[in-house]
Amino acid sequence: MVAFGLGTLLESLTTLLGWHVIVFKLWYISGALLGGAPLALGTVYLLMRDTAAKRWMMAIVALIFTASICVLVSPVNTALVDGARLSGNVLQWQWVRLFSPFINTFAFVFLVGGAVWSAWKYRQLGAAYKNRFGGNVFIAIGGLLPGIGGASARAGHVEVLYITEFIGLICIWAGYWIITGDSKKSLHKKQN
Repeated sequence: MVAFGLGTLLESLTTLLGWHVIVFKLWYISGALLGGAPLALGTVYLLMRDTAAKRWMMAIVALIFTASICVLVSPVNTALVDGARLSGNVLQWQWVRLFSPFINTFAFVFLVGGAVWSAWKYRQLGAAYKNRFGGNVFIAIGGLLPGIGGASARAGHVEVLYITEFIGLICIWAGYWIITGDSKKSLHKKQN
């Protein structure tokens, strides 16, 4: 949630205060590279055996680390900078942008796919698990919205990305709150 929120915060700062190369590079790393990957790794650990999950984690962390270094050292074409918008188009080494589709596909498959799979499983368990079903639906929607916004940003509508990320963050948080609230109630009932 921190990486996801940091990317959204940096976008807001750019909109409010203007474009700066350091803010841009931090935004690219936190948003395009780290946005959903840590949340997806949590799902990997929930759904897979420890050894497989550790392999996925090491591969994703190595990929993000390598991509982050490339973003940090890539020159920026300041002629392409739009003072109120953030876009990876300003990176002179455009090949660096090829890292993010792999990372974002991983995040989509495991964050959104894992939440949909969990929602389906809880739906089959019946009304006693309706909060866990609903929470996972919120998490799936929250994970999907930034992808929709990202596609809009690549089409030139960056503002859509800001809105979908913000709503996505709220949905993921709401899903977490619904699920953990349900867990706390269940624990409280068992203690009484």
